[in-house]
Amino acid sequence: MKKIIIGFFVVVVLMQFWPVDRSNPESDAALEIEAPAEIKAILEKSCYDCHSNKTTWPWYSYVAPVSWLVAYDVEEAREHINFSEWGTYNKKQQNHAKEEICDEVFEGEMPLPKYLKLHSEAALSEEQKQVIKAWALQEDVEADTAQVEQE
Repeated sequence: MKKIIIGFFVVVVLMQFWPVDRSNPESDAALEIEAPAEIKAILEKSCYDCHSNKTTWPWYSYVAPVSWLVAYDVEEAREHINFSEWGTYNKKQQNHAKEEICDEVFEGEMPLPKYLKLHSEAALSEEQKQVIKAWALQEDVEADTAQVEQE
């Protein structure tokens, strides 16, 4: 039993040397999402840690194996939607992303429930969810109106 416990601790120590990318890539401020102040505040509070190049890496993101999970989640989130690179998306992609944001928020998938366990301040109130919904739908209405006017 003693050998198993010592072996476990040796493995845990060795895991700490496995490199994990916790970088925040430089980004052009001109590409940052442009949104009303209320929307931007909600996104910064509840979404930016994973969905931007402005991640605040908590202490536990430096301890393996949790660090691997955190780094993986941030990488996947940035690939899906990155508010620091919003300006690189065309209008159709932006509108689709807004629809996804709205859907994920109302389905309780975002912010991730496991993230909220340690970051309860990121939880969205019903009022904030409605603000996000109105923002997402407003853009769709504007796009539809512009399309009708072109026809």
